[in-house]
Amino acid sequence: MTAYWCERAWLSGGVSDQVRVNTDAAGFVTSVEVGEQPEPSDLRLAGIVVPGFANAHSHAFHRALRGRTHGYGGTFWSWRKRMYAAAARLNPDSYRRLATAVYAEMALAGVSCVGEFHYVHHQADGTPYDDPNAMGEAVREAATAAGIRLTLLDTCYLSGGFGKRLSAAQLRFGDGDAQRWVERVASLRPDATTRVGAAIHSVRAVPAEQIPTVVAAFSGRPLHVHVSEQPAENEECLDAYAATPTQLLHDHGALGPGATAVHATHLTPDDVALLGGQRTMVCLCPTTERDLADGIGPARALYDAGSPLALGSDQHAVIDMFEEARALEMHERLATHQRGRFVPGDLLTALTSAGHASLGWPEAGRIVAGAPCDLVAVRLDTPRTAGIDPAQLVLAATAADIDTVVIGGRSVVRAGRHVLGDVGELMHDAVDGVWSGLGT
Repeated sequence: MTAYWCERAWLSGGVSDQVRVNTDAAGFVTSVEVGEQPEPSDLRLAGIVVPGFANAHSHAFHRALRGRTHGYGGTFWSWRKRMYAAAARLNPDSYRRLATAVYAEMALAGVSCVGEFHYVHHQADGTPYDDPNAMGEAVREAATAAGIRLTLLDTCYLSGGFGKRLSAAQLRFGDGDAQRWVERVASLRPDATTRVGAAIHSVRAVPAEQIPTVVAAFSGRPLHVHVSEQPAENEECLDAYAATPTQLLHDHGALGPGATAVHATHLTPDDVALLGGQRTMVCLCPTTERDLADGIGPARALYDAGSPLALGSDQHAVIDMFEEARALEMHERLATHQRGRFVPGDLLTALTSAGHASLGWPEAGRIVAGAPCDLVAVRLDTPRTAGIDPAQLVLAATAADIDTVVIGGRSVVRAGRHVLGDVGELMHDAVDGVWSGLGT
């Protein structure tokens, strides 16, 4: 048994002092004691300790685009061309190396579990690899190497738009139809640190008649879908189906407590009411939504309607979950001209328990008996955090203030350094390998 003694810890009732977290050999919390003096055998965690974060929406290969797209200007649609160029250069080995570095960067930012919205399935011309899930297995290996848990959201991607075939750049994403997608994904198996869920890429990429096949195949497991990220998608969906994307998904059984709508930026009031009424989770990705000029979604309205909120770093222009949470509040302030749209506890819940529930790990994201021992120790003596009210940590701290990260009882980050070593060097080599053509 290992015991962690925390100067302060964020428990279900808020911030508590002098907290001992006892764990078993399997890395689960056995008990939590408050107001305890440290024992000589305790592992001490300074600052304030919060539960591990869930990054509920990731496209790991997009990290290769960071700092490389600004000169292209334009909109989401012009950015997408550059994204396709990166996707075309990947193979299982280069993707494993890149994803390992990305997930290690996430661990440094306090992420204990990631939801990988995975659609780069096949070779560049659409031919399957000898192992049809070679790319998905590369992602699994990367998460294991980086020390974080994974929900592999294998993504169904069948068309290049409403009524359109896949373009040449999209061929490696597709399986032909939903039934063949089901047959491929059936061989993916969960393990101790990986769970397998599904994703419908979007209503423009999965024809309406194919949606029920995806839903039925993954009943009881996480189901994610990009929803109304762009006004153009809404307009084309209305033209094709006389329904908004939200209504179309509802009509085909894709909404509900086990589903997560990602982005949900451009919604009608009826869409908001429908998502909330169905208790569909919504994953906001604020740093991506501003980087791609997507817009500001109705986060507070969704929350008030009944949709729990989760957060993701999506295309990884930034990997800092504190920044995602803070941006959720700040974007609301910009849209409404009001402060305090969310209390700090709401933001931390989105980062922790709600995000883990979205990814199919409802037991995680809390410091309680029976949960995985996922602890993030944040310093309170840095230029950013010195003098703050610890209860408002999420509005002040950054990933750079994280000192120690424990995932499943294993120390993955110590003194701000990942156990794999220099993550910057790993990332440089991996990104360079993609753009130099080594990934083709």
